[in-house]
Amino acid sequence: MSDKVKVIIDGISVEVAPGTTILNAARQIGGDIVPPAMCYYSKLEGSGGKCRTCLVKVSKGSEADPRPMPKLVASCRTTVMEGMEVQNITSPEVVDARKGVVEMLLINHPLDCPVCDQAGECDLQDLAFDHGAAETRYEFERRTFDRIDIGDKIQLHMNRCILCYRCTYVADQLTDCRQQGIVGRGDHAEISTHIEKAIDNDFSGNMIDVCPVGALTDKTFRFKSRVWFTKPVDAHRDCPTCSGKVMLWYKGDDVIRVTARKDENYEVEEFICNTCRFDRKKTAEWTIDGPTQISRHSVISANKYGVNLIQPAFPISQAARDYKLINDDRDRSFLTDQIKLEAKK
Repeated sequence: MSDKVKVIIDGISVEVAPGTTILNAARQIGGDIVPPAMCYYSKLEGSGGKCRTCLVKVSKGSEADPRPMPKLVASCRTTVMEGMEVQNITSPEVVDARKGVVEMLLINHPLDCPVCDQAGECDLQDLAFDHGAAETRYEFERRTFDRIDIGDKIQLHMNRCILCYRCTYVADQLTDCRQQGIVGRGDHAEISTHIEKAIDNDFSGNMIDVCPVGALTDKTFRFKSRVWFTKPVDAHRDCPTCSGKVMLWYKGDDVIRVTARKDENYEVEEFICNTCRFDRKKTAEWTIDGPTQISRHSVISANKYGVNLIQPAFPISQAARDYKLINDDRDRSFLTDQIKLEAKK
């Protein structure tokens, strides 16, 4: 008996381990088939099931029970079954529902992308571009909050928060004690450190990396540069607290930001400590591993001549195979006469 289960997503079959969620099964296929995820984070236990952006349609439950599921389901919470058939971008119902979810997420979100440090690498920005509407139907006053400094290195913009809970999971799972959480209910819910207590632990800066929007920002990087004007490189150092594997973001010869390395799903590979993130911003303190691999579709890759971009292999190999020297021995003497005529004029 096989220890894998077969699932079909948008007409493409994949075999995955039992207990795998639909979202992670789609990630094994890759491309546009992968549902967007604003709250799920594979490195944080218990995350997911809150934003509903990953909704999909299960048109066939399994081989044993082929009936479709009556409603759209969250792909980050629903596990696959043998013979399950799932529709994501091929279902107009899913596309319409996702558009509605995006509209809800943007109801209270400020239109400050031009001044937000997260612009260019914001998950909500990408989601709104792919699934959002050009206009809003919301006519009431938006909720607003004051900006809060939670520690000397992190600032909270609650106006931008979508309550994905990722930062609270970081506080729960990476630190010795929980120093923040969600207070209030409904439209009044907000991230808080309880009487604005400063967050003080070695891994608090990872909240910035996991935040899908610009709600939590690095105060040492604020307004210094747009990400598409910077050059990211992989680097490492011997750190007694964390792995020391980071991305250095250069503007010219200066390191203006340090972040954890991200994988193909734009999730942190290994969480880093605050010392590496905030206090080590000199090239001499790091060993450079090489340019960071960036998707050629990302705005971060704009104007990065020489960066190790991901190049399509097929056209390059085909051009090398079919390249032929042109033996052009045509008579060009008439050009000499034409040049002389132009000179006389």
